[in-house]
Amino acid sequence: MINALRGMKDIIFEDAEKYIYFIENSQKIVKKYGFNFIQTPLLEETSLFIRSVGESSDIVGKEMYRFIDKGKNDVSLRPEGTAGVVRSFIQNKLDKRGGRYRFYYYGNMFRYERPQKGRLRQFTQFGVESFGEKSYLEDATMILLLKEILDFFKIETTIKLNSLGCQKCLPPFKKELIKFLEGVEDKICEDCKRRKITNPIRVFDCKNEKCQEIYKKAPRLNNSLCDECSSDFENLKKILDELNIKYELDENLVRGLDYYNKTAFEFVSNQIGSQNAVAGGGRYDKLVEYLDGKPTYAVGFAIGFERIIDMIELPKAKREGYYFGAMDSEAITHIFKIASKYRKNSRVEISYQKKSLKAHLKSADKINARYCVVVGENELKNQTLWIKDLELKEEKIEKLEG
Repeated sequence: MINALRGMKDIIFEDAEKYIYFIENSQKIVKKYGFNFIQTPLLEETSLFIRSVGESSDIVGKEMYRFIDKGKNDVSLRPEGTAGVVRSFIQNKLDKRGGRYRFYYYGNMFRYERPQKGRLRQFTQFGVESFGEKSYLEDATMILLLKEILDFFKIETTIKLNSLGCQKCLPPFKKELIKFLEGVEDKICEDCKRRKITNPIRVFDCKNEKCQEIYKKAPRLNNSLCDECSSDFENLKKILDELNIKYELDENLVRGLDYYNKTAFEFVSNQIGSQNAVAGGGRYDKLVEYLDGKPTYAVGFAIGFERIIDMIELPKAKREGYYFGAMDSEAITHIFKIASKYRKNSRVEISYQKKSLKAHLKSADKINARYCVVVGENELKNQTLWIKDLELKEEKIEKLEG
């Protein structure tokens, strides 16, 4: 027997219903904010992710599904959604047109990591990206939008918030941090030693408890923000306060991708164990430029469907559609023709086997049909249909037209 690969699973039955429910309602919400759908390829040039996600990221360093294709191209399955959307933004010359562009997407992402609850090798993200807006109010809009989506699904979260600075205040802070890290290099883990060289602020994202204890004495970026970054961050907090959106400041929040700057945020839940981040995002004002586009302000977020699937409760299903069944062998073809006409306007399921009335009613109830339509010898003779409304518990005989 061939099974699904480790860390990859089918979405079927109730999980499939939750997936559709999640996507459909998330789309409705983001469209209210003026977002348009974009779909990018699952497969991209590996260089796209190296240049955007960053070599200091565990995603690029350890987790990408990377291979050489038959055309000898170095390609990778997308490990996240933002890079592909930015590539499309530049390729379609939107960076040169100016103005604000808002996109949303959903689909599969791939990371080769140790599978665990809420963290699979093939997983689904729903994300949004906004280009061309400098104002901190767009950051607030992202947080407000993400909160509205999670609130719709009744998912209780805590918002974590931080500022990662900009190209003016970040470089001098990095020098200060590197100096600190050099003084404790014999005590930190190998990953942090590597990050010290590639992107030192990523050490704050280390999961090693010994490292985190050491970093309590490390310099902090919030104390080194330039006037613009400090002003934007204060204004962002002020507007969130005015909107009564509660949040917690988290100086360790740096996100797992190198392209973030200024605002960074995560929504975490205590309902899902150690992998408690259900969604997150922030600003990436330099990414379009890094990928050879015209400098463009940008901000976005992504939600991990697998992180929230167990917390989604489906609304009680309503009875809908028709079930057609035959009590006589000669009636099977007859109901097939009739049911095809009903299907133009309603959901219709047909039984291809003759059964007793009791058995047909049981089958109709099993699929949650609203109406059970049965044809037997008498109905064939009189050109009628026996119909029972399973919700109102009412029966009737209906004459066929023509």
